[in-house]
Amino acid sequence: MSKRVVVVGAGPAGLMAAEVLVTNGFLVSVYDAMPSAGRKFLQAGRGGLNITHSQPVDEFVHNYYEASNWLAPMIRGFNASAIQVWMKELGIDGFVGSSGRIFPGDKKAAPLLRAWLHRLKQAGVVFYMKHRFIGWNEESLLMTCPDGQSLVQADAFVMALGGASWPQLGARGDWLASFAQKGIDVAPFRPANCSFNVAWSHHLIQRYAGAPIKPVTLHYHDYLGRNHQHQGELILSASGLEGGLIYRFSSLLRDAIELCGTQTIHLDLLPGLNEQQALNKLNQASARLSLSNKLKSSLHLSAVKIGLVQEWIKQHNVTPNDASLVQLLKRYPVSLVAVGDIAQAISSAGGVKQTALNEKLMLTTKPGVFCVGEMLDWEAPTGGYLLTASLATARWGALGVTEWLK
Repeated sequence: MSKRVVVVGAGPAGLMAAEVLVTNGFLVSVYDAMPSAGRKFLQAGRGGLNITHSQPVDEFVHNYYEASNWLAPMIRGFNASAIQVWMKELGIDGFVGSSGRIFPGDKKAAPLLRAWLHRLKQAGVVFYMKHRFIGWNEESLLMTCPDGQSLVQADAFVMALGGASWPQLGARGDWLASFAQKGIDVAPFRPANCSFNVAWSHHLIQRYAGAPIKPVTLHYHDYLGRNHQHQGELILSASGLEGGLIYRFSSLLRDAIELCGTQTIHLDLLPGLNEQQALNKLNQASARLSLSNKLKSSLHLSAVKIGLVQEWIKQHNVTPNDASLVQLLKRYPVSLVAVGDIAQAISSAGGVKQTALNEKLMLTTKPGVFCVGEMLDWEAPTGGYLLTASLATARWGALGVTEWLK
């Protein structure tokens, strides 16, 4: 008789684990707290599902910071090429965007998820929705469900419980305490790919909250004396700054704020011009123009960039000349006073540490229990790295289950 494996979590990691397991002949049941599968996956695809990246794998694996060496063999085992083949088998063509990111043909998550769930159900995977893991009872899992509580038994378990970002979509991170109580080595959750709080004025928030600041180059001199810079796009939010450019630096900035307090970054609001070119353009503007019209007509600054300049002038109660104005535009200081809320972060750091697991991702203190996906203690930037590692660790862990049971 086939052995039964229970997967807890119906996100990308849980679904990939279920696929590998059912393909290897196990009876597979998937349990999830939400009424339907893949809710965070669908949310991630709202702006275009970036599922992986075409970067050469030797470079790709270095995007996981301290966990790079740990995750490297798993990602090499299910890299970007393998993910594209997998999508193709589901009837979804992929394409490489101009930035090297890889998307499904229509950039949508829903068609891929529908095809994936259909294939899993056709293969015999059974889904139990509205079942939330709350702990262990001896060798069984304890779940809350529509009828109260239930005990779930199996020959092996794959835990794909997710991190602590976007809790409204199912992954609340509340499982961490029950793991810690069992003596499992875990790291507290922290926001990753997150926003940062800035003490904007009420006026700036009223006028420009939600406005994109682009193009812009972010410069940061860290507490170890290293210089970092990158060009991209930011969003001025009611609480501070968010968007791809700040997410790129989020791990570095988060750790620095936790260690040293407020951090100052500098924004080059004119990345296409050097100081002399900008000064020449300003000098050519009519002296009769107001400051905002001068900036708009000579330097073609957007309204939000002009608003930032006016914010600084009002705070410091000065009237800058053209030279100091250019210096401000090329090195606009922003004080990041705190890390944004983890609930609004794209992803989270923390979770089950490598030290709690063997090389196949099985808990050393709980034989037959494997952990995969975002619940593991790793983080990565956006750009396809998050989903790739979730899928790759799930495949690795499911193969570990196969090896352990057979």
